Amino acid sequence: MDVSRTFGRRSSWQSSPLINPEHELARLEVARNKARNKDEQAKGAGQKTARREEDAQEQNIESQSARNSRDVKKNEDVKNKVAGCTDAMPSAMRASGTREQRTLYVLADADTFYASCERVFHPELAHRPVIVLSNNDGCVVTRSVEAKPYVPKGVPWFQIREEATEQGAVALSSNYELYGSLSQRMMRLMHRYFAHQEIYSIDECFLRTTLPEQEAVQTAHRMREAVWKGIGIPLSVGVAPTKTLAKIVNHWAKHGHGQGHVSSWERLDADQREALLAVTPVSDVWGIGRRLTRKLAAHGIVTALELRDADLVRLRAQYGVCLARTVLELRGSACIGEEASADGGVRKQSILCSRMFGHYVHGAEPVRQALGVYIQDACRRLRRQHSLAWRIGFFVGAPFTRHDGEESLPLRFVELDNPSDDPFVFMHALSGSGLLDDIDPHSRWSRAGVVLEGLISAGSYHPLPQTDFQAHRDTRNIGALLDRANAVFGDHSVGIGWSGLRGRGRASNETGADWNMRRQLLSPRCTTRWDELPVVSA
Repeated sequence: MDVSRTFGRRSSWQSSPLINPEHELARLEVARNKARNKDEQAKGAGQKTARREEDAQEQNIESQSARNSRDVKKNEDVKNKVAGCTDAMPSAMRASGTREQRTLYVLADADTFYASCERVFHPELAHRPVIVLSNNDGCVVTRSVEAKPYVPKGVPWFQIREEATEQGAVALSSNYELYGSLSQRMMRLMHRYFAHQEIYSIDECFLRTTLPEQEAVQTAHRMREAVWKGIGIPLSVGVAPTKTLAKIVNHWAKHGHGQGHVSSWERLDADQREALLAVTPVSDVWGIGRRLTRKLAAHGIVTALELRDADLVRLRAQYGVCLARTVLELRGSACIGEEASADGGVRKQSILCSRMFGHYVHGAEPVRQALGVYIQDACRRLRRQHSLAWRIGFFVGAPFTRHDGEESLPLRFVELDNPSDDPFVFMHALSGSGLLDDIDPHSRWSRAGVVLEGLISAGSYHPLPQTDFQAHRDTRNIGALLDRANAVFGDHSVGIGWSGLRGRGRASNETGADWNMRRQLLSPRCTTRWDELPVVSA
């Protein structure tokens, strides 16, 4: 056995005469270089991968930032679209860099207006419970502060008559002439203190100002004092950057908060604002009705604070732009623009004239009289706003407690060939409607009404000349003549057709028909009737 071959054998590159050691070292160096190059290439590839990952992260961050910017812009667009305007600042003001003056809304609301009006000429009613009833002395519509603890609003008068009398309450019929006259005086007086006025109802108005908050509150105090001393009507005033918030702080001031029945949103700190919105039910927020209240409650929104903090985009998608505007108003962004004043507002959809009869009537003749009076009243409103109507509707109502066979006659429309403002055209439409022919002479009727629809502006109706599409205008000016005569001699002094003789005595400015509205507890109309002026004895 060759031990040298088994254990003592040298390396092949040393023993083999065909392998050059120098060449083998060079080969190994080349292999090491290749391995080093591969390591460097792998390291470079890793660095490139890392750089690509870093670039991808930067792109993701930029994309997320862009998406956030788009979301912010989308919310801003929704806010601007809801508000109805994108920028109210004039271009010249923006170019000059002048800051826009902040707008504040002042809501002035009379406290228990009807009852307060009754106390103006009857100081003996001060600190006594006063109740004002609805048409035909039916239900309670206004209660003074002294009567609210034991007299619910809307309750029929006959149900609480005995209890209210025992409590010393004074019940009065609705004196619309007195209320309207004192309302006009109150609105004119408040308009002297703030230039921009929007009359919202008979007893409240919005006043817009750019005065600083402190000056606006001081002016509100002076206005309230002037109305109390000059007219005798107590006011509660709310000052806020939006109409909705002004409504809330006005309600807050009515309950004795604030200073002198004047409350300002700007003078409340953050905690007080949160607390005020938290105790305000969502049903008391301006513009939230009963149906919407129930829908919002299903989403867990029952207070004004929860409504303010709700998702704006989702609410707008589900319930429309009006609710979205309310949310923005609660957040302090004024979105509800100025509307037509209630005293001279334009009815865009329809004009309704309807009354409950003083007592049940039988037959077609009383209904004809009532509808004739209501047609002339509706035409007066139509002329006042310079409009035309395309159709007129009539309805007659039966009592709530009906006998066998008594049914109301539902609204029945008569389409006109062309729009009109002529009272004779509408009177002819009543005759051609067939409504009077369907009246059962043995049935009882409790009310009737007239509706004008399809209203358009008389100035915007321009048909082609020499065509059959011309409007039936009151070219004889009969309506204007009736308006002037009634303004001089009193309402219902002159009319078209036999609509009931003019009333006598205290009803001289009303129709003398026996179906006329019943007001047995009517107080003197001290500001509109010469024969009912108050007498002062020295």
